[in-house]
Amino acid sequence: MAAIGDSITAGSPWDDNPEIGWPAAAASADPRLRFTVRAVYGKRTDEIAAWLDDAAVGAEVLIVQGGINDIAQGRPVDDAAASLRAMIDRGLDRGLRVAVANVLPWNNAWPGAEAPIRALNALIEGMGVPVLPFHETLEDPDRPGRMRADWTIEGDHPSEAGYRRLGELAFRLP
Repeated sequence: MAAIGDSITAGSPWDDNPEIGWPAAAASADPRLRFTVRAVYGKRTDEIAAWLDDAAVGAEVLIVQGGINDIAQGRPVDDAAASLRAMIDRGLDRGLRVAVANVLPWNNAWPGAEAPIRALNALIEGMGVPVLPFHETLEDPDRPGRMRADWTIEGDHPSEAGYRRLGELAFRLP
């Protein structure tokens, strides 16, 4: 499996520890899973796309994740969606099964980022491939648009418990 994305796929702030993050949690929950991960903190969807060909070598499944950095950098949601769609199409053209993760709530930018996140997530839902419900999995039911305090480390990224939830609950093979 190939997983490409930003800091959420990299497991930030523990990027240097491959045992923390949603791919590690998914593999721990299902030992048949093996991931090639190409992900870096701060990358936009157009930058993430550059890793697809290398990451997909030998893979049967491609997981695409990204979009929050496009929003953080003030880029149009439609551009982020177009980049995600292009990665999905490239994966499908390679004969891969493809899924896309939706965008997490962002506590430190709430409420300003909530509308663009929800708009991008609505576009992601219409892309015709399975969607990993990262947003819904970590959204605090008592504080919509934000992650629950114990599922985030600092309001931007999941905590270790948050990453486990993503890998065990939100990750499903397409």
